[in-house]
Amino acid sequence: MNQQVKNIVPFLRKDEAPLNILVVEDDRLERIFLGQQITELGHVMVEAENGKVALDILNDNASAIDVIIMDRMMPVLDGISAVRRIKESKILKGIPIIMVTGSSSSKDMQEGIDAGVFYYLGKPVNEDVLKSVLLAASRESAQYRQLGEELQKHNSSFHLIQSCKFYLNTLEQAEVIAAFMAHCFPDPQRTLPGLAELLINAIEHGTYDIGYEFKSQLLETGTLRAELQRRAKLPEYTDKFVEAIITHKDNGIYAVITDQGKGFNWRKYMNIEPSRSHDNHGRGIAQANALSFDKLTFNEAGNQAIGFVSRTPQLQW
Repeated sequence: MNQQVKNIVPFLRKDEAPLNILVVEDDRLERIFLGQQITELGHVMVEAENGKVALDILNDNASAIDVIIMDRMMPVLDGISAVRRIKESKILKGIPIIMVTGSSSSKDMQEGIDAGVFYYLGKPVNEDVLKSVLLAASRESAQYRQLGEELQKHNSSFHLIQSCKFYLNTLEQAEVIAAFMAHCFPDPQRTLPGLAELLINAIEHGTYDIGYEFKSQLLETGTLRAELQRRAKLPEYTDKFVEAIITHKDNGIYAVITDQGKGFNWRKYMNIEPSRSHDNHGRGIAQANALSFDKLTFNEAGNQAIGFVSRTPQLQW
């Protein structure tokens, strides 16, 4: 075992527990700089000088690594190629990947999102931004594990379902129903994160009127779930709900998610904009569009999302 890997904190993921962070960077000085920041934030760093070494470490310690910070340009195996290999692994694909880059190109960012990058950090890395991004990555990792546990609870006879409808109004219901709905698709693990994102967005924004800026503040203070629970008791929200429908058709499977809110400008969230690249949320729809569905569309208002997966395997060029 790599000597530094012995420093990994045993896997006991709690909100206050330190994160085990794999830093993949060919520049030794950059690794030292990041290591100092990570240590000051109370976390543990594991080092890899390129993507190949990172994959070796991950394959030996898959359950122990919480977050990956990956440089884009490296010898032997570059960052984008390494991300693609990680996301191809059923064991590793749930680990959030933060890409460090000096580029602010929208095209480069979209390439990363398409490969499976969770967040971007610009060089030089700002410690306050790093702290915020690590908090978001930790939250994403915990949610992925929770969804995975729900996925294991539902695992038979879903091919018999032709159409079904759900009504929900809490985050907890969204997580359970996302796992149930995912089993109606050919690759549940692929579709699950996208379904969860659409359902949770419908709950937060459509049902309880949590806007983008306010959500940023709630995440920063760790009070999002408490605020949703508070609003659920208010009379103006009591009768509001989200409708989720799964329908099998000849050409594929559709998930139709409709909320009773006013909608939002969904077009700006279908891809990652450089101006939002360091925000502590706002990437889920772009990731769902790139990774979870063959096609994702919204109605004009933005209060109905339709995720589609074809029955015919997509050609790989």
